[in-house]
Amino acid sequence: MNNTLDTSIPILTEVISIKPEPSPQTLSANVPAVMAENAAGMELPVTPSLSNDEWDMLERNISERVLRQVLGRIDFVLEHRVRDSLADALQLAVEAVSIEIKRGLHQTLEDVISRAVSQEITKLQSTNK
Repeated sequence: MNNTLDTSIPILTEVISIKPEPSPQTLSANVPAVMAENAAGMELPVTPSLSNDEWDMLERNISERVLRQVLGRIDFVLEHRVRDSLADALQLAVEAVSIEIKRGLHQTLEDVISRAVSQEITKLQSTNK
């Protein structure tokens, strides 16, 4: 398995900061700035002061962000799984080819040795006559 590090994946010692993506123009003037921060942090505020359009916009923004995060993670996991599967398949193929080469070599050696022994016996028989 390839143990290369993916720099896009944070390690335990890194601090991850999440910046809000929705612009203040998409939120109504009645909604405090804290709501935008909560939206970026994936927490849904309970606020009846948003219009249906604003709720739809907020839902779209959150859905797109979650989708990007999930797709990025899926790509990473798939790449590693494909790499591991290919490594396993190649290992099996190499083992099969190796076994076939050994069989062929053994058969060739048996044939060569049998022929050499037969020729020597024939020589000995012809000299003894």
